[in-house]
Amino acid sequence: MGRMTAMTGTDAGTAGLAPRNPGIDLLRGLSILFVILNHLGLRIPLKKTALADVLPTWFLSRLNYNGYEAVFVFFVISGFLIAGNALQRWGGLERIDLRAFYARRFARIVPCLLVLVAVLAVLHLLGVPDYTISRPGQSLPGAIWAVIGLHLNWYEGHTGYLPGNWDVLWSLSIEEVFYIGFPLVCLLTRRRWVLIPLLALLALSMPWTHAALRGNDIWQEKAYLPGMSAIAIGVLGALLASRTRTLASRTIISLGWLGAIGLVAATIDGAVMWHLLRDGYMLLLALSALCQLLACEQRRRRGDWHPWRALDWLRSWGRLSYEIYLTHMFVVTPVVWLFRLSGAEYRYGFLWYLLTLPLCWLLGAAVERWLSAPCERWLRGRLTTPARSDATAISAAG
Repeated sequence: MGRMTAMTGTDAGTAGLAPRNPGIDLLRGLSILFVILNHLGLRIPLKKTALADVLPTWFLSRLNYNGYEAVFVFFVISGFLIAGNALQRWGGLERIDLRAFYARRFARIVPCLLVLVAVLAVLHLLGVPDYTISRPGQSLPGAIWAVIGLHLNWYEGHTGYLPGNWDVLWSLSIEEVFYIGFPLVCLLTRRRWVLIPLLALLALSMPWTHAALRGNDIWQEKAYLPGMSAIAIGVLGALLASRTRTLASRTIISLGWLGAIGLVAATIDGAVMWHLLRDGYMLLLALSALCQLLACEQRRRRGDWHPWRALDWLRSWGRLSYEIYLTHMFVVTPVVWLFRLSGAEYRYGFLWYLLTLPLCWLLGAAVERWLSAPCERWLRGRLTTPARSDATAISAAG
């Protein structure tokens, strides 16, 4: 799949289905964890460490190189949560309040994004290695405009990869372009029998839109339509969930296992899946993620979800996924610097993962507490009317 640079995708900008769904948080936590393992693995591969003495190298490689797949899982989650919350808040997608919808997106996305861009601009101007934009055809103004104009994915497709902390923003361009158009399409179509076929067409187009972009590996990874297809699958899942009665426990378990098998197959044996399905491989991944989401929502409805407390740490990663996604390269890059400066052997490189992962969580938690949540609360209070505001939005945001 080329250089599997992270997500993301992010699923930020929405409150979770109330009350919080521990299964969806867990899936988000796994996805952001794979993103960080990907970015660290590109620089300190696990297969070169002592872990290769006790674990198969193919397994270690799959731990390191599923970041791109994790982004598509995030896309599906994003569509499922945002459409689900719109249905819950307004009773139907055709009744979306444009002002409130855009205000909520702005409040969630923009504060952290602007601070990130400002910090990256300063690091570039200071000439800090791995943060300096130096490729021919690229510039600091060009990168800033690509971020703000939501076409950083296109910019990289035409000029090459940007430094790591800029590069992660490609998925945000796809998501936000989708959500600019999404409520408008809902209001214009006004009927589910019109909207659903359009979403289904977009969703099922993924293999063909992905295949049509061969010849430019970067653009094939980061083009709008394949990513939007995954988001559309999530939206369709939310519409299905809103119209489906509570299922029998046995059916829910089967649905969950179906999704889990697909996700594990794509994660552990992606090369074989790619050989068998080619461009349909990503569609299988997205549909497997949807099965998991539907099973999680059904279990929440039944009230029989008893999450393992031992996995609370991973669910907390899911709740902080947007903040961790935007900031994790501020940890990964310095850790790699220290690894190289120390002259440490790759054999002990896995120990640096033990340093990186908690630091990524701590930075994300700090950003959420002191930047994103306060700014989101303040902006929502001013951009939305009291009648439209959601008192539980901040606690479930992410």
